[in-house]
Amino acid sequence: MSALRCPGIVACALALAWVCGARGADVPFLTGRVVDNAEILAPAAREKISATLKAHEQSSGDQIAVLTISTLGGEAIEEYAVKVFESWKLGQKGKDNGVLVVVVPQDRKMRIEVGYGLEGTLTDVAASRVIRNVMAPRFKAADYDNGIGEGVNAIIGVLEGKTGVAGGDQPSSSASSSPATHFDAPQLAWPERILLGAFIFGIIGLFTFLGIMTPGMGWFLYVFLIPFWAMFPIMIVGTRGALTLLGIYVVGYPVAKLLLARSAWYQKAAMDLKNKGRASIGGFTFASGGGSSGFSSGGGGFSGGGGSSGGGGSSGSW
Repeated sequence: MSALRCPGIVACALALAWVCGARGADVPFLTGRVVDNAEILAPAAREKISATLKAHEQSSGDQIAVLTISTLGGEAIEEYAVKVFESWKLGQKGKDNGVLVVVVPQDRKMRIEVGYGLEGTLTDVAASRVIRNVMAPRFKAADYDNGIGEGVNAIIGVLEGKTGVAGGDQPSSSASSSPATHFDAPQLAWPERILLGAFIFGIIGLFTFLGIMTPGMGWFLYVFLIPFWAMFPIMIVGTRGALTLLGIYVVGYPVAKLLLARSAWYQKAAMDLKNKGRASIGGFTFASGGGSSGFSSGGGGFSGGGGSSGGGGSSGSW
């Protein structure tokens, strides 16, 4: 009898574990301006940071809190930070002048969540610079005391209008220090990033493939798709990744097309388009006429044409 019950007990235990894990991390009680649940701060550092935050709140009214938690159990840090922010109700009512710093050492993630009232001062770009230039380098060295302490000082400096506190805030004539080069990849959960990437790259990838394979209109598509390859990948891989993909596209497209132009089937397709007005390539039938060209599927159930649009944002993490 006990042997028969074991599978059911095991199944119930696994289901309970899954449900508990799906809840993500709990929101701890707000016991002070620094809630060090991960226990990564020395007592002296914790007291110093708390005193700094208290002094800033007394002088400006802005309420800043720091939370460290060992792991989020797979929950997205953006969602968790919002949950904590709403539970703790940081900032003054009507002013929404609160800031939350979340550090998750085991997950190697962090976030600066900013209340609506301070978004114009502590912008996404400024918060990203604090994370990238001040906090992340110290966290990589496991120096959480200085990483959080100097990060808090940098946040306060930005709120007080000081320049250079986040490293790179001051304008520079060098192209490498332009703000345009500091955009990070948006912090999307991996399932969201995979789905959005499949949608974006599926569309522009299909038209890129058709452009390479098609005699005639292929060079028009090459020029037409450059803006799409320049902008849409930013939402998935960030600015640097998008620049890399754009470079691959700009160079790889003509190289692939010129190589294919030497093949017998490509030359035959070009001759068919010229002499017969249509050609069949890879299951697609391409037609030309009157100075324009189009394509349709071999089964007659597909026709192409139209546009697309997108948008994005930015935030920082470690």
